Amino acid sequence: MVEIRPFRAIRYTASAGQLRDLVTQPYDKITPEMQKKYYHKSPYNYTKLILPVDEDRYDAARRNLAGFMDKKVLEKDAVPGIYVYFQDFELHGRKYHRKGFICALRLQPYEDKAVLPHEKTHKGPKIDRLNMTRTTRKDLEPGFVLYPDPRRDISKVLDEAARGKPLLEVLDEDGVTSRVWKLEDPRMIGKMQDALGNQQVVIADGHHRYETAITFRDEMRAASPGWTDMEAFNFRMTYMVDVNDPGLVVLPGHRLLLKQGLSDAHVSQLGKYFTITPMGGDAAAGFLQNNRDVICFVAYSGKGKCLGLVLRDIDAVAGFFKPEYSTEYRRLDVVVLRDVVFDGIMKAGELKIDEDIGYSRWAQDAMEKVDAGKARVAFLLNATRPAQVLAVAKNGERMPEKSTDFYPKMLSGLTMMDIAPGEKLAKP
Repeated sequence: MVEIRPFRAIRYTASAGQLRDLVTQPYDKITPEMQKKYYHKSPYNYTKLILPVDEDRYDAARRNLAGFMDKKVLEKDAVPGIYVYFQDFELHGRKYHRKGFICALRLQPYEDKAVLPHEKTHKGPKIDRLNMTRTTRKDLEPGFVLYPDPRRDISKVLDEAARGKPLLEVLDEDGVTSRVWKLEDPRMIGKMQDALGNQQVVIADGHHRYETAITFRDEMRAASPGWTDMEAFNFRMTYMVDVNDPGLVVLPGHRLLLKQGLSDAHVSQLGKYFTITPMGGDAAAGFLQNNRDVICFVAYSGKGKCLGLVLRDIDAVAGFFKPEYSTEYRRLDVVVLRDVVFDGIMKAGELKIDEDIGYSRWAQDAMEKVDAGKARVAFLLNATRPAQVLAVAKNGERMPEKSTDFYPKMLSGLTMMDIAPGEKLAKP
């Protein structure tokens, strides 16, 4: 059973300055150049909490947070609520409007099959965020979860809540406008809770942080005799979006092989299973779009020359798959690319991130890296659809790393949730 509750967000006050100078992109998207720019924007910029420049970043975050609270540039809301969060943005000449909300989502192990993962994770980021959580005892950034809303019950509540003037509004450096309204009405919150109660939800982004939150929860339970299910550490601050929301955009994770190229022998082997079409680099986007409903890739080895690959028969490559794969999993472009092309034909072996393989959300960027000699070959592919994410997750399967790139990211610094012992979340 999925359970959400309102919470008392810690937010910037007017004395902190302009919101545009305070909020940031998520910590794992902040480059050293961005970090420096954020630091110069404001002494209270959120980077000083999620990614300080100090050698001991965890203690620095704790000290900065305490200082911000003492100066009252951050304050906790007196009344709990759910924070309706809309984003307006443009991509490839088209305008989008994504609707969601930030709430406290009860933490449950994946085995309960209420909150489902969809992607494999790496150990390093989990250790880093666990240390940050232990030190600050706050959810500094929200996770991102998809939910089904077939009757649009939640959508109607969000639209009603967003009729008035937003509590927060900011335009970020990527041209994305974020607006936040606070929903306090217990009746409307109850409708949202009822709509979600018997559903399964899927983690879209933030697997590391969700798993870290469960570890922290268990630590707090062990250290807190007499804890109850109302303790805030039993929950995770989460941004939730309808899986069928028209504004839910997933970008592809184009693959870059950094050391291994595509040989004539590889191409000959690929021809046994794929229809191969030579083309120029400027035709790649159109090829992918025209073959959106089949399994296809574009291989780029430089000098403006591409090979378009369309799989002729999924059954012909069944021998490359593990027998336990579901039908939905076998039909994922990223799985066919990994198992058939990389493992089966190219014999690439284990591909370590940033050593053997890289990723890019933009096709042009991927091809430019090949031209610059930073990669040997780029494989361009179509984005995974949200419905595919939901179907595979419900099957209990996990996609390869970087299978999805939900765009845009949520801004960091709009809300924070206190998960220290003693902070409780009552039912509305």
